[in-house]
Amino acid sequence: MTATTISRYVARNPEILSGEPTVIGTRIPVRAIVGLWQLGTPPEEIPTQYPQLTLAQVFDTLSFYLDNQAEINEYIERNRIPDDLIHPAVRKALETE
Repeated sequence: MTATTISRYVARNPEILSGEPTVIGTRIPVRAIVGLWQLGTPPEEIPTQYPQLTLAQVFDTLSFYLDNQAEINEYIERNRIPDDLIHPAVRKALETE
């Protein structure tokens, strides 16, 4: 099976994360980039978390998200860790941010 390009830097490949949108040439899902951005990480800093990404890839991924929010939010929710499984110390640290 082959990947389907859905934006300049985002594709679906049924062999990677069951076809969830990922950054082309990586296994990084769009939801991972969006998650950092939603936590307040500026796009310019996301490549420090994922050094294999360029800033162009990050911006294209966020643009793809903004055009496809319902779909990506579904992936985010499906992969969310339930609150009762988060260690109390981590939960407390997240609450203070």
